[in-house]
Amino acid sequence: MASSPLGRPTRGTTGTNRLRRNDRWIAASDALRRASDPLVIDLGYGASGVTAFELATRLVRVRGDVEVRGLEIDPARVTTADTQLAEVRAGRTSFASDLPVSFARGGFEVPLPDGRRAAVIRAMNVLRQYDEKDVPDAWSRMAARLAPGGLLFEGTCDEIGRVASWIDVDAQASPLRFTISLRLADLERPSIVAERLPKALIHRNVAGERIHALLVDFDREWDRAAPLSTFGATQRFLAAVAALRDQGWPVLGGRTRWRLGEVTLPWAAVAPRTD
Repeated sequence: MASSPLGRPTRGTTGTNRLRRNDRWIAASDALRRASDPLVIDLGYGASGVTAFELATRLVRVRGDVEVRGLEIDPARVTTADTQLAEVRAGRTSFASDLPVSFARGGFEVPLPDGRRAAVIRAMNVLRQYDEKDVPDAWSRMAARLAPGGLLFEGTCDEIGRVASWIDVDAQASPLRFTISLRLADLERPSIVAERLPKALIHRNVAGERIHALLVDFDREWDRAAPLSTFGATQRFLAAVAALRDQGWPVLGGRTRWRLGEVTLPWAAVAPRTD
């Protein structure tokens, strides 16, 4: 284990409910629900511990024995989060005083006591400041701290959590799935996610790449489904996603997830081309 945290401090941007879409995804994941030790890491939580508090609040509803641990490289941020936690414990916040949350200093090495391994590592908005070539090593370092069957969720969202995308990465550091999650009310075009793609994809949104083809097709089907706006954005979105699937895009899941503004595909469907 490294003597000092691995990585660079993030910008620290955070906010209430910013990561709610990713929280919901984690809560539904088999990595959490089937874990023998449901330890969840909120890596790079930022200038406030609020995302860890919100994550624990949502996860405890599906796993009463869950434990959330926030990790940050900047020791001042850990101090701030611990101060916030003291307020939670004292019952002076809207969070439950016994919320299963703790904070510590750490980076990509994901330091954990007593040989524990995480069921879930969440690293949202952490790799944006890195180069694309740095992604595989970061994935490998984090994934090495996962328990068997565990997952790393790595991605990006906008400042208020209305536009997000992430990649599910397994304990062997292999990317499995890619998810787009959008707030449907007032959605202009699905390709708005282009600015919030994970680092592994954000520079690949160019002609000839799979992610570019997906977003072009998605926008086209969104436009074609415009008449359904009369019945609401959700119906329009459902029609656009169904049309993508009918075209041959291997969209996973079904209407229950689509209604949430989520679209998930196997990683191979959007992976950067290497030829």
